[in-house]
Amino acid sequence: MTTAPVTAAPEADVALGNDGKAEVTIADTTHYLFGNDIDDARQRVLALLAAQAAELRRPLRTRTHGDEGEWTFIVHPDGTLAPDDTAAAPTASEPVAAPVVEPVAAPVVEPVPEPLVAPVPEPVAEPVVEPTPTPAALVVPLAPARTLTSSPDESSTTHPTAPPLERPTGWTSAATRVDTTTAPIAVPVTDSRALLDQDTAETDPTPGTHQHPKQRESFLTSRQAESPATQGLRGAVSLMGLRVGPSASELAFRADRRAVSQHWPTPRTIYIANEKGGVGKTPTVVCLSAVFARYGGAGVLAWDNNQTRGTLGWRTEQGPHEVTLHELLPHVGDLLGPNAQAAHLAAYTHHQREDHYDVLRSKPVSLAVADRVTRTDVDRIHQVASKYYRLIFIDSGNDVADPIWQRGIDHTDQLVIATTTRDDHAEAGARLLEALTDRDEHSARLAREAVVVVNTADARATREDKNRMVTAFGHLAREAVVIPHDPGMVDGILRYDGLRPATQRAWLNAAAHVARGL
Repeated sequence: MTTAPVTAAPEADVALGNDGKAEVTIADTTHYLFGNDIDDARQRVLALLAAQAAELRRPLRTRTHGDEGEWTFIVHPDGTLAPDDTAAAPTASEPVAAPVVEPVAAPVVEPVPEPLVAPVPEPVAEPVVEPTPTPAALVVPLAPARTLTSSPDESSTTHPTAPPLERPTGWTSAATRVDTTTAPIAVPVTDSRALLDQDTAETDPTPGTHQHPKQRESFLTSRQAESPATQGLRGAVSLMGLRVGPSASELAFRADRRAVSQHWPTPRTIYIANEKGGVGKTPTVVCLSAVFARYGGAGVLAWDNNQTRGTLGWRTEQGPHEVTLHELLPHVGDLLGPNAQAAHLAAYTHHQREDHYDVLRSKPVSLAVADRVTRTDVDRIHQVASKYYRLIFIDSGNDVADPIWQRGIDHTDQLVIATTTRDDHAEAGARLLEALTDRDEHSARLAREAVVVVNTADARATREDKNRMVTAFGHLAREAVVIPHDPGMVDGILRYDGLRPATQRAWLNAAAHVARGL
């Protein structure tokens, strides 16, 4: 089995502290992770790196540094770790002396008298097989190393003393797992081909006469070559006829694009919430819907789950009618019937021609007290949406005590908290996460796995303001991402093409974080 090549320069940089905080930078995009302790942070970092490696379909070379020193290692798409043979020895904050191994005297073994047996023909001498040298101790980064020593019973055997195998607490690798109950000495780290060779040597009495079936590589093994660069200077060179590979930044872009382009086996519901108004809930619904519809194809609905007129109808295109969800409710039975077709929904939704998703508007009259939507209405609308759409983005209202707000949470698969860099907006989002944690088990899971989108509505917001929000929400949610300030998001109909390239890239990254929670 062959593995994809690993680039020489580190593609991911990890800064990990003993307080459980971690910063993971991949292709100029920084992810802030916060664990309950350093072990929890390691697991979160490894999960993120493995997901990126899986998206890239090749190993990811990673450099990590922290209080314990600096290491470079390889993260494979299946989540296993391996040493980086191209990297220099780890550089710690203080010089670390090599462990001194005291010589161990070989135990005296009493000779065993040979049994009296009948003479037999002299056996044919077997070929001498040189022993496979045990590789150097594998040091896996991101944790204080601990030495695995043999048990007292093992020390009495005649096996030579193996060098200590060091690995951190909380991080495991398929290449470093050793079963100390059956192997009294360190097991050398080998690839699958070497293990197959050993298996053949033990089971095939005449090696070399034929090839063991396990050794043959399948003819059906798929190999996908990375397409040439299309962005930046590398993309310009590719247009001139020279095949140039993509940069790390473009590879990260492709990984995010693949994440949002996938289709899930059942419909997924994403709930965008914050009990404070003016925090960017509607722009978040619009932009996330546009990203998933553009890259993943049709089948995306943006639903304004408000008792009165929400702003989703103001920020999106209107179709050839003024129909809202109130006109849809009497026809739910027909739309769920066997003769209903997807085209019938065009009479109730407003299609976004450039961004390829549909909008289900709320009541157009503000301060209305009649014909309020009920919990049952939410269930019926969700039944229709789940039948005809693969992704449902719900723009929630501001009244968290409203039954339809709470019923929307019950149908949710992924929670997104929208906020800005203002302290009162952020406080409302944080309190909502805390309240959901105490509501029930489903809501608590949504809060733990939530994605927080920090919209930079104020052009005067500084980098410190944004980092402060990301740091604070990192303790409450799974991810926190920042969207830069963009005049195209302020007023009027919001279209994805009307945003700056940097803003579009930020929304794609935010959508990829949402996709990984589905």
